[in-house]
This record gives sequence, structure tokens and C-alpha cells, in this order.
Amino acid sequence: MEDATGAVLRGALDDLRRLLVGADYPPSPPIGPPGWWRRRWRRLRPFLGPLLLLALIGLGIAGAQYLTDERAMPEPLAILLGIGGILPAVLAPVRPLLAWRVASPLLYLGVIGAGRDEAWPWNPVQIIAFLFVLLVLAARAGPGVAAWAGLFSVLPAYLFVETRANAHGVAILFVVILIVGDQVRRRRQSQRALAEQAERSELEQARRAVLEERTRIAREMHDVVAHHMSMIAVQAETAPYRLTGLPEPARAEFTAIAGSAREALTDMRRLLGVLRSESAAPETAPQPGLAEVPELVEAARRAGMSVTVATASGRPAELAATGDRPVPEAVGLAAYRIIQEALANAGRHAPGATVRVSVSADDEALTVAVHNDPTGPPGPATGTAETGGHGLTGMRERTRLLGGRFTAGPTGDHGYAVTAYLPYDAEAAG
Repeated sequence: MEDATGAVLRGALDDLRRLLVGADYPPSPPIGPPGWWRRRWRRLRPFLGPLLLLALIGLGIAGAQYLTDERAMPEPLAILLGIGGILPAVLAPVRPLLAWRVASPLLYLGVIGAGRDEAWPWNPVQIIAFLFVLLVLAARAGPGVAAWAGLFSVLPAYLFVETRANAHGVAILFVVILIVGDQVRRRRQSQRALAEQAERSELEQARRAVLEERTRIAREMHDVVAHHMSMIAVQAETAPYRLTGLPEPARAEFTAIAGSAREALTDMRRLLGVLRSESAAPETAPQPGLAEVPELVEAARRAGMSVTVATASGRPAELAATGDRPVPEAVGLAAYRIIQEALANAGRHAPGATVRVSVSADDEALTVAVHNDPTGPPGPATGTAETGGHGLTGMRERTRLLGGRFTAGPTGDHGYAVTAYLPYDAEAAG
């Protein structure tokens, strides 16, 4: 019980501190579609701005006139009190705590010169402005802060209002204002929660649509591409038994084709698993890198391509440790995929051409180049030209993700060259 009482007292003191010296409440974000209120205000501002300014000036003049007429107050003092009475109402929409801190002392200054025949010792404009400030504060602040504000606000009524009944009426009016403001605050919170829930529902629907599309793509890939790859693997594996008299090199070629098809099926199954899963699990299988480039080149040679590989030192065995600084895994993977795609393009578009793969590096970046010689008489390049596929686009995107530079195009000897500059630190490259 003591702990609960102490927590309540600490909460009340925190609310009091927030009311007197704490940070103000920022303007509440509007309820509705993003930008809707801003667009409406942009259209209405040319008309509402001058009207609001004239209304404030008129209310200030009315308050000052009331003080000069009813209390015979000197005009400069009346003007100051008239402006002071309306100023908190101007501040309330953007700084409700500051508005209350300004309006509360004015409740004590506003009774200057009040006669005993006045039912209320404040001018009507000041009363309306203060009620507006209290309403905005209750709608923006928490219940504890609003309760402290109401308590401090009702004290001047019992100090300066002549009749006790009128003082009780002021207290009741303040309580009603605080309750209305609290209901407005709760309603806005409910509307904001509903808007956030609707936004989450829309995001969830969009996510489900993406998952359904990914599932459809995975199903099509499984039913079409995977089926054909399986048939290729089966035919290549059974060819030595179905076709008699095959020479040993042909048998080895069929075996290599079957192995490549099986590897492609394994990669495709992994891809289909990612497409079908709602949240892709982190990949635990090691990704290829520079160390696997010799195997990639050897597979291309088994497919009949003439491929040579060289590093800055001229020794292919040092692909994984080029330069003094170790090559990051992401850079090694990008280099492997770029060489893989470039070799595939050269095999498709420049069959029989000699392909040269070069890898060089320093302490800042890795440079990969794949160049194929011309296969025919001088004319349009026959290399990895962009023929509507996604190979060059994929290589360019991998390079861009690392902050590097990518070029691909015909060479002066009517061949084709692909070059990728892959920095180790993307931020330093940018």
C-alpha cells in the first residue's frame, strides 16, 4: 500500500513539474490521410489567415474597450491587459503549456480596477480566451497535468469573485471544460489508433499479395524450369547407357552436363524455398567467392570454351588473396557472379571465342575484367551484347550495390569486354 501511495505521489509531483517547468506538448498530428490537412490549409490559408488576424485584433480591442468603459482604466494599461488577455489563445494551439503559464498570472492582473458591482472581475474576452486555453491544454496534456492546471486556475475565482455561488459556478465550469478536453484527447487517441491499425492492415494485405505472387512464381518455376532441368539431368546421365559406342570424352561430357544440371536444380530448390517462405531464413550454406573461380573456369572449359585466367601476379592460385588486404566476402561473391554471368554470355553470344578473365586488386578495390576475342570478320560486336536478357542488368546492380563502377561493350578489335570495379568500402567509394 505504501509503495502504491508513493507511486501516486511521485506521479502527481511529476505532473506538477511538467505543468510548471516541463517541456511543452507538440502540435498533435492531424487525423486523416497524409498531407490531407496540409493541402486543405494551403487552399484556405489565403482566406482564413486574414479573418483570424482581424478576429484577434477585434477581440483585443473589445477587451481594452471594456476595461476603459467599465473601470475607467488608463488607455495604455487597458491595451496591455487587452493584448495579454487574447495572447494565450494565440499560443494555445502550438504551445498549450506556455499559453497556460501566460494566462494564469493574468488572472491576477486582470482584476485590477474591478468594482464590487461586477459579477466577474475579468473582462469577457479574457474569460473566453482562458477557457479556450484550458480546453486545448486538457485535450493535449495528460489527466494529471490537466487536473493541476484546473486546480491552480480555480483559485483566483475563490479569491476575487464576490459571491460564493459564482465561485462554485466557475469551479464547475472549469471541471466541465477539463472533462470535455479529456474526452477530445481520448477520442483523438482512439482515432489515431484506428488509423494505425488500418495502415497495418493495408501493409499486411500488401505483404500477403507479395507472398502470393512469390508463391505463384515459385510454382511456375517448379512446374516448368525445374521439370526441364530434371529431364536434362536424366537424359545426360542415361545417354552413355542408351547410346552405344560413345567415346570416353563424350561420356565425360554427358557426366559433366548431368552434374551441372543437378547443381542448378539444387540452387533452384534453395531459391524456391526462399520464395515460398514468409520470412527468408538466413542462408547457412557458404557463398562462392574468388576461391571458387578456378572451378568455374574449369567447368567452362569442360563445356568447350577457351578460357584463360590471370591475376596481378599472373598466378591463378592467388585469386582469393589478391593484394595486401583480404577481399571482403560481399566483394568476392559479386566478382564470382559477374565472372559467371560474363562467361555464360560469352558462351551464348560468342561461341568458339577465346575468353580472358583477369582479376587485380589493391588495398581499396577489386577489379574484374572478362574479354572475349572476335569470332568472325570485322563487324558488329558478337559478344555479350544486350539482347533483352537480365545478365548485364544483374551485373550492373551487383556493382552498384557495392558503390562500384561497371562497364560493358564492344572493344576496338570487335570483341566484347565486361569490367567491374568493386570497392571494399562502399561509403568510401561514394
